[in-house]
Amino acid sequence: MNLMKTTGLATAAAAFTLLAGCSTNGQVAGETMEQATSPLTCTNKAECDAWWARAQVWVTNHSEYKLQTVTDSIIQTTGPSGGKRALAYQITKTPSNEGTATIGFAAHCDNMLGCEPNPWKAGADFKQFVRGGPSQMGTRAGATASGNALPPVSPTPSSRPIPPALPVQPMPPTLESQPGQSGQNQTPE
Repeated sequence: MNLMKTTGLATAAAAFTLLAGCSTNGQVAGETMEQATSPLTCTNKAECDAWWARAQVWVTNHSEYKLQTVTDSIIQTTGPSGGKRALAYQITKTPSNEGTATIGFAAHCDNMLGCEPNPWKAGADFKQFVRGGPSQMGTRAGATASGNALPPVSPTPSSRPIPPALPVQPMPPTLESQPGQSGQNQTPE
């Protein structure tokens, strides 16, 4: 290898190291990491239903991407795309045989410099909000999150029977494939 190639490779490696360093400058506090990684497990059907509704509210209020799929076991946005720093979300609900469920949180972006907001902070905020606390992050519209807080969820079971939930159908990946939704003439010419 000649000196020009070696120098070029060393310069490229140094530039990459500098760029990679930019994504880690915002160190995440241990408390935030602990909140983000702690299990989110509801203890009964009423609590699980309320938490799942709150999960959808949080994702709707905090995602720059549109909801792609919403069922009783997954909430997923479109994205990430085009080198954006915005987070795309995938929330899952996994029921157990004991009547509890664990709600999982995943967030990622498509930018080598890092995501905005930080996925660890988003995960901690998501879990706090789902458990009944206020969101500490601003919404995608820039409004304060306290206006989005739902009342706290009580884990005590209700003595009244709970009506069955209506089935939720997944959203189509694009509306263009749905008749009458694309604005184009759908009749043969």
